[in-house]
Amino acid sequence: MLKGVRCETAKCAMERQWRAHPPGMHSWRRRKQTEYGVRLREKQKVKRYYGVFERQFMIYFRKAERTRGNTGEELLSLLERRLDNVIWKLGFAQSHRAARVAVGHGHVYVNGRRLNRPGYLVTKGDRIGVKPSERSQKFVRQIVGDGGPSVQPWLQLDAQQLEGVVVALPSREDVQIPVEEQLIIEMCSR
Repeated sequence: MLKGVRCETAKCAMERQWRAHPPGMHSWRRRKQTEYGVRLREKQKVKRYYGVFERQFMIYFRKAERTRGNTGEELLSLLERRLDNVIWKLGFAQSHRAARVAVGHGHVYVNGRRLNRPGYLVTKGDRIGVKPSERSQKFVRQIVGDGGPSVQPWLQLDAQQLEGVVVALPSREDVQIPVEEQLIIEMCSR
């Protein structure tokens, strides 16, 4: 954007206009966020990060509710164990969305069987590999590179064979997004 000479002074209309106010026509009406709004924002943050819709999210929540441990930690562990997330964490894809597409197109094998469901929950001891075709292997080798990415402690990567192993189930410390799971539990338990 080209600016005039006036924009180098304190009288610049572009800079002065946005200086003290948040975006929006009615920014002066902004109120403190309600408790419901705070809880909803946390839930939406997790849903967008893992790429799940409301119905899928509630299925994971119900599964987490039925377990014995902490419901919030169990919910995050379930979401972390999704196959598309594991593919992304192993470095076989550049983003969550690319990992989801790779799984959907059948480029991923789990324990020697081709899977095309991104929501598949991996378990301890599962071996996740790339389709043995030359095209799939070449594409993933470009992403992984020579040294391979650093993976989390609950995963183990063999960059030469393009295969990953789930060594343990993920814990709360393995979840890297800043989220307060207690607020999500309060929101979904209503």
